[in-house]
Amino acid sequence: QVRLVESGGGLVQAGGSLTLSCTASGNIFSISTMGWYRQAPGKQRELVAIRTRGGSTTYADSVKGRFTISRDDAKSTVYLQMNSVNPEDTAVYYCSVDTFPSGARYWGQGTQVTVSS
Repeated sequence: QVRLVESGGGLVQAGGSLTLSCTASGNIFSISTMGWYRQAPGKQRELVAIRTRGGSTTYADSVKGRFTISRDDAKSTVYLQMNSVNPEDTAVYYCSVDTFPSGARYWGQGTQVTVSS
């Protein structure tokens, strides 16, 4: 079992920056990939960015060049640095981890990010 606690969401103006954090606890040694997803009102949850334990990253096309995912395995924490945000980035952001060998995925409770124009 892995528990995830997110922080850092809030209200930001278009063009501004925000950093999200997510700290894992529990069976942290089973964690492989850590990442962020988001869900806007009326839309499906979508991948924002993921980072493997080996350091490989994947970003949604809509955030490439603006968002950066990083992780500190010593702190069991993953971060999402969001720059040059725009109103289309408004959503609930969810932290997720994939575990090995079970392949189970765990989710955080979500944190609201609202970008004002």
